Amino acid sequence: MMHIDIFKALSNETRLEILRWLKEPKQHFDNPPGKDPENIDEKGGVCVGVIQKKAQLSQSTTSQYLSMMQKAGLLKAERKGKWTYYRRNEKTIQDVSEYIKEEL
Repeated sequence: MMHIDIFKALSNETRLEILRWLKEPKQHFDNPPGKDPENIDEKGGVCVGVIQKKAQLSQSTTSQYLSMMQKAGLLKAERKGKWTYYRRNEKTIQDVSEYIKEEL
């Protein structure tokens, strides 16, 4: 049985939009040269501040949304110095897709 936290995380349009953006981060987020931090890391993770700016949310709401999706297993987070980068957890997303296809 799928964990209810995944469906709670997916029940918000902005969180769904963030997952869509993170599917192809280079299309949705700028990565200007010479900026600190770089907006997109080498693994495709996106800096929290850049997600916040694009989503037009407060820092606390953005952090809450990202944390909720990470706890549900939809996102992975990686800390680099004082910056945290988020990227999709493709395995969990694939598992959810299979669950919906097979069970619902």
